[in-house]
Amino acid sequence: MDPEREQVGYRGPTACAAAGITYRQLDYWARTGLVEPSVRAAGGSGTQRLYSFRDVVVLKIVKRFLDTGVSLQNIRTTVQHLRDSGFRDLERTTLMSDGATVYECTSPNEVHDLLQGGQGVFGIAVGVVWRDVEAALSQLHGERVDTGETLVGNHPADELARRRNRAV
Repeated sequence: MDPEREQVGYRGPTACAAAGITYRQLDYWARTGLVEPSVRAAGGSGTQRLYSFRDVVVLKIVKRFLDTGVSLQNIRTTVQHLRDSGFRDLERTTLMSDGATVYECTSPNEVHDLLQGGQGVFGIAVGVVWRDVEAALSQLHGERVDTGETLVGNHPADELARRRNRAV
C-alpha cells in the first residue's frame, strides 16, 4: 500500500461515485457495520465520514457481490474475513462464489482447483477492482487526513477546490 495514499481520505459522495453505489447504501452499510469508514466515522449531525482507499475498494467489492446475487449475510462474512486478515494482499486476491459461499483465492492454482471442484461460479479479481477504484478516485476529490486540505483530482479547471484550499 502506497504510504501517500494512506494520507488521503474520501468523503461519502466521492466514495459512492468511485464504488458505483448510492449514498443510501453507503449510509446503511456504515450504520450496520458492513463497511465502516476507517479514517473518520461520523460523530453526530454535520460531521463527515472519511473513507480510505481500501474502504472504497471493499465498497466496490460488496456492490459487485450484491449485483451477482450473493446474500448480504455471505457478504458480511466475507468482509469480516477480509477485515480479520488485515486486508493483506487484497489486490492479489480473487474472490470466488457459487452463490452460497465465498472463497478467497490467493493464487491461480487455488482458482483452478476451485473451478475443477465445480464450486466457483463467478469470481471477482480484486486487482481489477483495485485499478478501477484508483482510476475513479484520480478523477475525484480527496482530503488530506492530517490537514483537511482538499486534493483536487485530475480536473485542472476545478476553481472552487483551489479557492477552498487558499481560504484554509
